Amino acid sequence: MPFRASTARLALKPVALSPGQVELDGAWWPRSRDLSQELPGLADVLDPLWGRITRIAVNPRYWPVIPHRIFVNGHVVKVGWFTSELDPHKILLLSGTSGRWDLLVVPPETTAPSAARLMAAASASTSPVSTATALMTAEQIDASGGAQDAPVRSYDADTGFRGAGTVPYEL
Repeated sequence: MPFRASTARLALKPVALSPGQVELDGAWWPRSRDLSQELPGLADVLDPLWGRITRIAVNPRYWPVIPHRIFVNGHVVKVGWFTSELDPHKILLLSGTSGRWDLLVVPPETTAPSAARLMAAASASTSPVSTATALMTAEQIDASGGAQDAPVRSYDADTGFRGAGTVPYEL
């Protein structure tokens, strides 16, 4: 039976703004902390959009096991980790044809409303430059009642996130 990667929950900035022109190119909301299961689905979706993904890097703080490589669409993607050079709330993807892409990683245990806010903020074409950690910190403050909730873009569980500036991918 052929491998069928799990679907990836993504919200991406418009291609005209990426890569390298912004702090974050969007957000990814994995279903678990099992990178061996989650990364193939992510790379499978991004390969046709961004060009063949060749390397992925994560900060190991929130990932219990990091595979050395994954297989996607008939090719190998190398996976590495960095502790001080990479924000623990971000994943870095490299493509041989289109460069570097940085995604906010929304923790798998995040509630749908919080995930919707984080994904909308990370993928908004008009959002101010913000780091992954800054977005996560702001969301934790909002979730704890420290600030009033900002308007939320609509979220559809079947088709993903919707709204101007976001590109939903739930394949």
